[in-house]
Amino acid sequence: MSDVPHGCQEKLAAMRLEIDALDRQIVDLLARRQHQVEDVVALKKAHNLPVYHPAREEDLISARRDQAKAAGLCPDYIEEIYRIIMRRSRVTQAGHMAGKAVRPGATVLIVGGTGEMGRYFADWFTGAGYLVRSMGSRDWDRAALLCEGIDLCLISVTIDKTPEVIRKIAPYLPAHAVLADLTSIKKLPLQAMLDAHPGPVVGLHPLFGPTTSTLDKQIVVATPGRDENACRWVIDQFSLWGAVIVRSTREEHDKIMEYVQSLRHFATFAFGQFLAAKKVPLARTLEFSSPIYRLEMGMVGRLFAQDAGLYAEIIFATPERRAMLKDYIQSVSQNLAMLEKGDKDGFKAQFQKIAEWFGPFGEQAIRESSFLIDKLIERF
Repeated sequence: MSDVPHGCQEKLAAMRLEIDALDRQIVDLLARRQHQVEDVVALKKAHNLPVYHPAREEDLISARRDQAKAAGLCPDYIEEIYRIIMRRSRVTQAGHMAGKAVRPGATVLIVGGTGEMGRYFADWFTGAGYLVRSMGSRDWDRAALLCEGIDLCLISVTIDKTPEVIRKIAPYLPAHAVLADLTSIKKLPLQAMLDAHPGPVVGLHPLFGPTTSTLDKQIVVATPGRDENACRWVIDQFSLWGAVIVRSTREEHDKIMEYVQSLRHFATFAFGQFLAAKKVPLARTLEFSSPIYRLEMGMVGRLFAQDAGLYAEIIFATPERRAMLKDYIQSVSQNLAMLEKGDKDGFKAQFQKIAEWFGPFGEQAIRESSFLIDKLIERF
């Protein structure tokens, strides 16, 4: 610094003071924005409006990107900043909405309420002001008492036990009570509920686990059963907490989940199984790894850090899922001939064919994965 001319140092100090002043203005503007968000929260809370408004957010991002281009700034840079701002805004709104009940005074019974997912939703409903009762496997002698006067019965047990538990609890339910389940398959549980309970029925599938700290943009699939109007308050409650509601038939849900859950988890299991069988030096490979490899390994490690029983239930839940996985294994084995021949041309032909099938999603996948890779680089 001693070699820098005195006049230059003075100019640099003045410039830094100006930057500091601008930074303070930015923080002040963010505070003003937050106050405005709180006014929006109050209005939404009064009218039970959902936290997440996709069209509004995407319109805002597009407008800010255009503004950035006009100002000579990188649109991606401005978008990233606003994604963070909007995320914080949604989380703040969701936090306020957590204490708001769509149906004040209603009573909720969670069958399986002593399990992780059951306790998770017990906390959410309790936080919103509902009267919540939890029922475990040792409470069947009190089933009639626990079901008395309830407005919602939420079944939160393992997939294999769900139909039996539904049939067992149904005779105790008030006729007006909504009966819902939380399993990752919908066809069998939904039919069991329709057969056992003459009142309102809806199937729910939260695509997240009990470690989720916020429901902001978490997906909950809702499959109609009976009397949608009577079930609406339950779905609206999840939406009010910030969840994205995806409506689907039971048949469509189960077919898509074969690939989204069963195939994805099984393929990850098989990859981890192969690494373990080969005794691959995991820690050492990470030292050589690109960010994308580390991201992939993170997903593999994440699977094996969780409950084996949970994933067994998901993967082997139905004969249809098992049949699809057999097709997958046969499909992989078809590549043996290509490998034995070293058929690069055959590989490239297959690659191009599949790339054409993926279509525009390929570009979207590059953008999204590049964002994740950049975030991973920032952290590690």
